[in-house]
Amino acid sequence: MKRHRSNRKLDSLEIPRMEDLFDMAPEEQARVLRSLLCTIRHFFGDFASLFSSVTDPRNPRKTLYPLGGLAFAAVMMYLCHLKARRQIGLLLRTAAAMETFAALFKVASVPHGDTVNDGFCGMEPEQIQSVLCSMIAMLIRKKVLYPHRVLGKYFAIAGDGTGTLSYSRRHCPHCLTQTQKGKTTFSHKVFEAKLVTLNGFAFSMMTEFIENPGENPKKQDCELKAFYRLAPRLKQAFPRLPVILTLDSLFARGPVFDLCGSLDWKFMIVLKNRSLPSVHRQFEALWQLHRENRLTWRSGDKSEITREFRWANGIVYTDSKKRRHTLNVLECIETKPNKKGGPKSTTFKWVTNHPITDRNVMALANEAGRPRWNIENRGFNVQKNGGYELEHAYTADPVSAKVFYYLLQIAHMIAQLLYYGSLIGRAGRRKIGSAKNLAFLILEAWRHSRLTNIALEALSRERSRITFCPDTS
Repeated sequence: MKRHRSNRKLDSLEIPRMEDLFDMAPEEQARVLRSLLCTIRHFFGDFASLFSSVTDPRNPRKTLYPLGGLAFAAVMMYLCHLKARRQIGLLLRTAAAMETFAALFKVASVPHGDTVNDGFCGMEPEQIQSVLCSMIAMLIRKKVLYPHRVLGKYFAIAGDGTGTLSYSRRHCPHCLTQTQKGKTTFSHKVFEAKLVTLNGFAFSMMTEFIENPGENPKKQDCELKAFYRLAPRLKQAFPRLPVILTLDSLFARGPVFDLCGSLDWKFMIVLKNRSLPSVHRQFEALWQLHRENRLTWRSGDKSEITREFRWANGIVYTDSKKRRHTLNVLECIETKPNKKGGPKSTTFKWVTNHPITDRNVMALANEAGRPRWNIENRGFNVQKNGGYELEHAYTADPVSAKVFYYLLQIAHMIAQLLYYGSLIGRAGRRKIGSAKNLAFLILEAWRHSRLTNIALEALSRERSRITFCPDTS
């Protein structure tokens, strides 16, 4: 689990106004807003209906805003990179925005950030997780992700943990604690399962919060325990989904192998030099007997990048509980020029339960093994340093904090579908420049472009075909 660093010098700069970045005509603003709403409707239907199964804990006699409207306000906060709940009231409640919100949710105004938070405090976060799972299921059912399956069959799901909040004082009884040099830090962490693809997508599928049962537990919660809890939940949510898990070296252990086998999942787990020494020894011995298990692949404009693959099947590993596992090992040595022009070699090694052949070795390495980094680069890093402010405390309430976390994942999914979709297009992405700039565009469009009931009805009747660029990396 890595700590992602942001550029503090850049973070301290004043955010430029949208008018200083783009000269947007009203019709261009309307096009951005329509593209956003069309993307949501195309893949997920009416936004309000997504939350129809969520129990509303509020008193209906004192309720003004529908639950879907509160969720949409929070999602817009993340899509526009507002970075604080307070900004909902300051930036999202213009006259034009009120009219658009009224067309979407049949209420006269956009809720204030405090109203949003109050509505979330009594909710059941697991129900928002179910909404997120249903959105992923819609993408799978509509075959949006079919071109990105490993070996034309498996969906690559990366698992990893990351920190979300950190305090110098205890925040709640469930805080994790860490003491270094006499100083105790109280924190909250999560273990995430994200659907990752070679072209750069990273969609949250399931979250397990890493938290202690009380203030003084005998043993603290951790990533590994969270994985053991998450895996059955993920299987229950997607029982027939062909899965290949891609995990870091922490999970190269017998109980994980057993659990994946019982759930009928394949896995690609990083194998470090000091992990499973008996597996390393058997790998070298077996490869000497089957030296034909090798493949060389070259790429680059001048074929300057070389990848040497070696593999061995049928390695028997006995864990600490005397359980036997049959494993396969794949090694990739990548050599490419460094900054000075000389060769630089990097070794990647995985242990897997999928048989390795010369026909699937590149797919296993390039589509299942190496894309694991997308959970870090395209997932946690973007959510922490790319405008979503994952490490910001949007609320002091522990239940509301989990709801905000899930809605951040929903917003990030929508942003990826919009930015890399054909409604924006390659020409639009070149003009916009970056996903951060798209957030400015969405904010300006929301603040100044009006969407009436008639326009919304026309939008709901439109039938769009949305495709994605082949390479989002």
